[in-house]
Amino acid sequence: MGTTASIAVLPGDGVGPEVTDAALRVLTAVASRFGHLFKFATYPIGGCSLDAHGTPLTGETLEACKQSDAVLLGAVGGPRWDDPSAAVRPEQGLLTLRKELGLFANLRPVKPFPALLDSSPVKPGLLKDVDLLVVRELTGGAYFGMPRGRERVNGHVRAFDTIEYHDFEIRRIIEFAFGLAQQRRRKVTSVDKANVLETSRLWRQTATAVAPDFEGVALDHMLVDTASMRLITSPAAFDVLVTENMFGDILTDEASVLAGSMGMLASASLGSTGPGLYEPIHGSAPDIAGTGAANPVGAVLSAALLLRYSLRLDTEARAVEEAVGCAVADGHRTADIGGRLGTEEMTSAIIGCLHRM
Repeated sequence: MGTTASIAVLPGDGVGPEVTDAALRVLTAVASRFGHLFKFATYPIGGCSLDAHGTPLTGETLEACKQSDAVLLGAVGGPRWDDPSAAVRPEQGLLTLRKELGLFANLRPVKPFPALLDSSPVKPGLLKDVDLLVVRELTGGAYFGMPRGRERVNGHVRAFDTIEYHDFEIRRIIEFAFGLAQQRRRKVTSVDKANVLETSRLWRQTATAVAPDFEGVALDHMLVDTASMRLITSPAAFDVLVTENMFGDILTDEASVLAGSMGMLASASLGSTGPGLYEPIHGSAPDIAGTGAANPVGAVLSAALLLRYSLRLDTEARAVEEAVGCAVADGHRTADIGGRLGTEEMTSAIIGCLHRM
């Protein structure tokens, strides 16, 4: 008996609609091969929603996401909405969606495909055996802390943001990371800035308190500046990294070079209950939007995470991941990883491998 699932699709801005369409093609192929029924419904978010409805996230979109089994997102934002003085920006739609869905854990796996080791600026020898997972706290820290704003002081403009964490927010993401490490190589690296920040000292204290509850999983602490260096000099040493919102945002963009391109990385945003949100880590790439040149792999691998975490279809998820590996091993590449294929051709190559496997 196959699985029936409803998936809310939020293409967003820039290349978002192009890569989302690629992911939907792959999911449709998966449904056909494995006997499932996936129902897709499309809704606006980000800049396109701001233009059409005056808000980056409508009540209809939010409610549809809450009622779905999973949410697939493309990208939000772009130069036309980049006015720093704007009261409302496209990114606020995504931040609100994460908050409203209770998505506190963002998972970003980094596992370079063997055929693409030469595509990374990092020496291939350092990339052998790299298989790491960054677990980023998603609903706290500087992105959500209050107060924030600007004021004039002594004739100068002062801007301020608040970094804020409660102990329960830290505990749940640390426990989440430990649970994932139990299924992997049983090692957690907690990344903080405890030598400077009070929130990081609470983070480190909480991680240390949680560790004894997970027997057999090793914990080490690492300052964020050291972690940023070791992601390049010894990436294979990491298993699960867990960190706060802003640090995780920065470190995972850095880690994308290990896979050869930001266009190769997927992400899953999960909560305790309800639908997960799945999106490639890249942005809207307005410079190539509409040219058909975007790399669809990040979106396709995000669809694989959707299959694994929201629909509990691990065999199907592995089939998609193996199909991507097969396609790049056969020499199929988009421009960002040294090839000449466009979005549609790369997607077709992946689907071809999926059918042959």
